[in-house]
Amino acid sequence: MEYIGATGVPVTFDNVPIEKDIDFHFILGFAIDADESGNAQNGIFSPYWASTLTPDSVADIKAQHPNVKALASLSGWSLGEKILRWYDPKDPELWISNAFTSLQSLIVTYNLDGIDIDYENFPKRNSTFPYCIGELISLLKNQSVISIATIAPFNSRAVPYIQLCDGYGDLIDYVNYQFYTDKVRTPKRYLEAFKLRAKQFDQEKLLPSYEVDGRGIQGEAFFDALKLLEKNGIDVKGVMIFSADASSANDYYYERKSQAFLLNSTRI
Repeated sequence: MEYIGATGVPVTFDNVPIEKDIDFHFILGFAIDADESGNAQNGIFSPYWASTLTPDSVADIKAQHPNVKALASLSGWSLGEKILRWYDPKDPELWISNAFTSLQSLIVTYNLDGIDIDYENFPKRNSTFPYCIGELISLLKNQSVISIATIAPFNSRAVPYIQLCDGYGDLIDYVNYQFYTDKVRTPKRYLEAFKLRAKQFDQEKLLPSYEVDGRGIQGEAFFDALKLLEKNGIDVKGVMIFSADASSANDYYYERKSQAFLLNSTRI
């Protein structure tokens, strides 16, 4: 899983290395239910990823690589200077209806296969988030609009996602947990963090993650951590990387090595 297009860099799919025997998911960041000033639009989503990621480019990369899928990630941290938040809609059913309609249009236009949920700021009290998002995913899957749904929780924002999984876990295909927010920098600590999150989320759906030139574990220590996970009996189903925007500077080293790891894994 590779996030792409979230930082304003005019990135394209073309140079990202894709092994034919790997299920490769591009996650476009982000589709946001807000206007350009960050004002909430009550479930009406618009694409804010890099303009270089056009509908034609999505169709082209999927035609070149039948193993590629593309997802729209919902929300993210901010839009320009405006921090984005989950706002409890006054009419949850209307929000769900608006979200379904707007995302269906977006998914058809961009030839997408699914959505990734990446809301990162929530009200202090009980929220409508689990219900609204769970029902939205249910509708999109039941109407065959999407075939895959993923979530992207992180350390201080895990609870709403745990609640979502408690009610709608059978609809979630992968958990792109942002392990780089756990501030662990050694393989041993990474293993401890993974075991902790595996108790909160379905271990079979939980993917190790890496932020290129960012927070958390860096460099070869990440691959040492993957090996340590396997050594401890954990079946590494895949890897999530944030993001292709940053990886272009180092010729996608971490994408290449992550795919090589998965291909050579003793557990495949």
